[in-house]
Order: sequence, then C-alpha cells, then structure tokens
Amino acid sequence: MTDVVWRPGDQKPRPPLLEGNVYRPDILEIIEKTIDELSPALRELSQDILGMSPFARRANPYAHDVYTTFMEKQGFVVQRHYLLETAWIATYSHGQGGPVLGVNSEMDALPGIGHACGHNLIGIAGVAVACAAKAAMEKLDINGKVILLGTPAEEGGAGKVKLWERGAYEEMDVCLMCHPAPGPPYSVSLSSCLALVRLQVDFVGHTAHAGLSPWEGQNALDAAVLAYTNIGLLRQQTKPTHRIHGIFEGKDWAPNIIPDNSTMRWYVRAPTTKEALETTERVQACFRAAAIATRCRVVITQPSAANELVQNPVLGIAVGSFINNILGKELADVVRKKYGVIDYEWGIKSASTDFGNVSYLMPGLHPGFSIPTVPNGGNHTPAFTEAASTIEAHEACLDVSKALAAVGMRVLTDETFLSNVNLARYLDVFIGCSHYVG
Repeated sequence: MTDVVWRPGDQKPRPPLLEGNVYRPDILEIIEKTIDELSPALRELSQDILGMSPFARRANPYAHDVYTTFMEKQGFVVQRHYLLETAWIATYSHGQGGPVLGVNSEMDALPGIGHACGHNLIGIAGVAVACAAKAAMEKLDINGKVILLGTPAEEGGAGKVKLWERGAYEEMDVCLMCHPAPGPPYSVSLSSCLALVRLQVDFVGHTAHAGLSPWEGQNALDAAVLAYTNIGLLRQQTKPTHRIHGIFEGKDWAPNIIPDNSTMRWYVRAPTTKEALETTERVQACFRAAAIATRCRVVITQPSAANELVQNPVLGIAVGSFINNILGKELADVVRKKYGVIDYEWGIKSASTDFGNVSYLMPGLHPGFSIPTVPNGGNHTPAFTEAASTIEAHEACLDVSKALAAVGMRVLTDETFLSNVNLARYLDVFIGCSHYVG
C-alpha cells in the first residue's frame, strides 16, 4: 500500500478530474483568485510559524501574535487572548443577518520535533478559507458572517474542548478545518479518526534503603513496570484497530533508594468513543493489579478525552452513510472536479483530534490532505516537519483551502443546503453520537 504514497520528487501528474460544474462557479473563481494572490504572504506566514519549530513551549504565543497581526491587515475584527491565553478570534460580517461560517486555525507544536504535525499548514489553511470567504461576500454582496477561531493546545491540551465550554463556537452554524498527512498524490481524505481517552496514573509507595532493608519499601517503580507489562500482555486481546500507548517517569529516583513514586501517562484509542471507554476499563484493571502486587496506592485520573471525527455527510461525504444518496457531497464534488481525488484510508485515520468533540456537538468537516513525505516520515517525526515546509505541501494546503472555502460559501448562500447539513447532524446524533467525552 505504501507505493501509492506521495514522495518528494514524484513527478506524478494530477489525476484526471471529473467533468461538470461546481456550485456557483462565480464564487469559486473569486475564492481561487483571492487565495492565489495571497499565496506568497501565506507562504511567508507559514514559514514564519515553522521557524518556531524548535521552541514548542513558545510556539503558541508566537503564532497567536503573528496570526492576529496578519488578520487585522486583512480587514478582520480581531480579539486577542480570546477565552484562553493564546486563543484568538477574527470576525468579518457583511450585510444584515445571514448564516455564520466557522473556521479553525489550529496552533501547536511538539516537544523536541516542533511542527511535526504540520500546524503551520493547518493555521494558514484557516486564514486562507476566511479571507477567501470575505472576498466573495464583499464582491457578490452576500450576507453573513465569518468567524476564524485560533485554537491552541491540540496536542494533549484539549484546547477546542475548553473553547467550546466557554462559548467560542456558539454563534457558528458549521465549522471547517483541515490537517496534513501522508497519502496518495493530490488527495483529500474524508476518513474519521480514533476516539481517545487520556489517563494519568500515579503510584505511591514507600522509600527504603535498596541494599540495607529493601523489604521495608513499597516500590512505585516496580508498580509502573508491572503495569506497563500488564498492558503489553493485554494488547494481544485487543482489536487491531485499538491503540494503547504510554510512558512513565518519576522524581528523585536513585539506584540506592526504593522509589516511592511513579507517574504514567497513557492514551487509549479506538474507532468509536464507546469502544475507547470499554478498552479503558480493561487498561485501568492493569493499573489496579500492579498496585495490589506491589502494595502501592494508585490514583487514576482522566485529564481529557476526544471523540472520533463525525464528518458531516452534506459538507463532505461519509462512507457508508445511508443519507449519502439524498444529501450533498459538497467537498468531494469540488475536489474531484477541480483539484484531485477523495480518499478514505489515509488522513488522520489512526490519530485523534479535539475537533472530534466539536464535530459531535455541531456540524463539522475536518478533511486530511496529503503532502509529499519520505518513508517512515509521517506525522510526529522530524521528517514531517521538513515535509510541512516544502512548496509542494504549501500548494496542496491551498488546494484544500479553496475547496473548503467553496463548501463554506455554499453554507452562506444556499438555505436548503444548510438545512440538509443540520438534518444530517441530527441524524448522526440519533444514530450513534451519544458518547460525548470532554
């Protein structure tokens, strides 16, 4: 399967496009012209953000400042430090009333490997969609509002969940964003992702001299090692679509002291929230068993969790949805006729995102898009940081941004389309999106 992946230097032509018109070609023409004209500035913005890659802790504050400055220059009303210290919001309204299009510019970085998930591209995609929508609204006198929300702390901090709880998404009718990943050339992925439960496990024991009287101790390091081994054995009895992975650490450890503390951080992932919660119960039993065996006390907490993505089948198209034949397939239609192919196997299918929680609570669309990557150089590797800096990645980002902007503009101009989007959302709730986690 890896031979289909887009590699640096590939000279593969863009795949054949479908014939036919998209919705409102006049709108798409403005979108494409606007984003093409902004391309040099967006490229500079992306590279500026990417330059902060080695400084993960400073990446969000820096991105906050450069994005808000950029959006002010584009004529948006900007509020800095919006509800969270490094979150921000940029809005544009035209005319009276009308729907509200929401867009996310996600910001984050990873310790040691920086923008190894392509947040420089995710961020400028949101900017491109919002600016293109603004241009179309102005030139064609379209009523409505665009809200671009700068969302920090996706990599473990559940930033969007916190923003949702504080009302940041209340006004939006839909919300759109995208994410880079390995995949076939010129492809946009409408896969879902895995639901995620985060766990912190603290073992508390008792110190003793490791040579003189080790029997007096209660070894919290042993508890962590035993729990780690227990989970390694548990994996044999879990489904291949599930993921369980974690680390452990401690403080003031020394070879001649029985450790009285250890902390473990675990992620439990599965295709649905229900499955993730069920597997989490089995994982927690591994921790409790380790505590019993070592006579340690264990404290298990759940800092945050993420739902799987619910790709709205009207905004996009979800494989297997029974309403696909009645309702729209907007993103897929635009991509196939203008930019490339639609894929359901790549994207962030086996990863997780806090946008999953948002998509459980309102109509949302979160496609992946492929960029050229080296073998073993996918997301969360230094090689992906390099991949996210290339001109090919930039151009792929702009293509998906144009398609998302076209979807967003249909939300603002087609009342029946928006009604179908909302109907699909209610059907999703009825069918199975009942295990919201936050």
